[in-house]
Amino acid sequence: MKYTPHTPEDKRLITERIGVRNIEELFSGIPKDIRVKGKLNLPGPASELEITAELEKLAASNSRPICFAGCGAYDHYLPAIVDTIVSRPEFYTAYTPYQAEVSQGTLQFMYEFQSLVCRLFDMEVANDSMYDCASALAETAHMARDITHRQKILVSAGINPNYLDVVKTYARGLNVPLGTIPLKNGTTDLAVLKQMLDDQVAAIMVQHPNFFGTIEPMNEISRLVHAKNGLLIVSVDPLSLGLLNPPGKYDADIAVGEGQSLGIPLSFGGPYLGLLTTRKRFIRKMPGRLVARTIDSNGKKGYVLALQTREQHIRRERATSNICTNQALCALAATVYLAYLGPRGIRATGEHCLAKSHYLARRISELPGFELKNEQPFFKEFAVRTPVSASSIINAGLKNNILAGVDLGRFSPEWKNQILVAVTEKRTRTEMDRYIDFLKSEFGGQ
Repeated sequence: MKYTPHTPEDKRLITERIGVRNIEELFSGIPKDIRVKGKLNLPGPASELEITAELEKLAASNSRPICFAGCGAYDHYLPAIVDTIVSRPEFYTAYTPYQAEVSQGTLQFMYEFQSLVCRLFDMEVANDSMYDCASALAETAHMARDITHRQKILVSAGINPNYLDVVKTYARGLNVPLGTIPLKNGTTDLAVLKQMLDDQVAAIMVQHPNFFGTIEPMNEISRLVHAKNGLLIVSVDPLSLGLLNPPGKYDADIAVGEGQSLGIPLSFGGPYLGLLTTRKRFIRKMPGRLVARTIDSNGKKGYVLALQTREQHIRRERATSNICTNQALCALAATVYLAYLGPRGIRATGEHCLAKSHYLARRISELPGFELKNEQPFFKEFAVRTPVSASSIINAGLKNNILAGVDLGRFSPEWKNQILVAVTEKRTRTEMDRYIDFLKSEFGGQ
């Protein structure tokens, strides 16, 4: 039985309506050298039982490597309660929140999500999520310009290059000039920042901890930018906030983060979760949507979409964003995760990350030819200078069932012999010692 139900007459009518003579002409734009030639070499038909057995065989061969890679996506522990809750049908089949009267449950958890993120960040307002941290950070460029009526954005060289690429893409479309502040000793160069700040700068973007895992001097940065009446935009690791001061404590104006660490699996790169918070007075400049709690005509508590700043809901010239939806299921996972761990659990997770990453950093720095890129304090991620190319270490690690880190040479040729290593609360001492033994055996450390 064929799986294409179109008859020759159907095909004739389709091509006639499109305006081509045949299917071959329809696909003429596809280069011939990349087209499949001849028949596909596929196995013969199989029963459901045989297919299930084959899939189980393939699954069994996929042994999970020990993960020391990070760069914005981290192998954190996922409590079983998260999947249990988000898999309930009343959540994953919930009706669209645009119809508030039939989606009170969805709106309530969005409201709780916003409340938890505000508490974690120590900020006044949070929206009900963005696509990921990169797009959330990029959205703040337009937001800052809209608030200050200034044009220029300064970005620290310590921002994740993947995030920065998205910021540049947004900025190009919005005609936002960008200036880059270099690093000095692993953190944003305050002297250069002071020189670059003027009355045309709308905001400065900083990542904390930065791309190399280093702790930034946020109080000094905040003082400098606010002295020039600019805005401070910071991208943070949410789990670092169990130990580090949250953005509200150093007077950040806008704070974003990647919510993948909060109960969301790596999933080969997504979907993830963008967090965006700000001050209450900037609420009408915030992208995305905001859920609010209210009282109906019968005195009962209810939830509604209070602010929706996209062009579908308000006059186009007043729209502050083209964000059309949110990451509802991922936001639900983060809500369950935060509620389950609570302040003590978040702090304990951060303490494990801190202690374990410093143990491994010390062990690596003791190996001949290996040294830490920066001597500054770090949270759970650190960069290492290596005696060979980082790509060779990563390739060798894969053969030993170890994800050794992220090759910094992907981002700059001058970082060819540097690797970014991340250590989460999941890594055991046995696993970290195995990583050290791997480096010793493969790259000559004694």
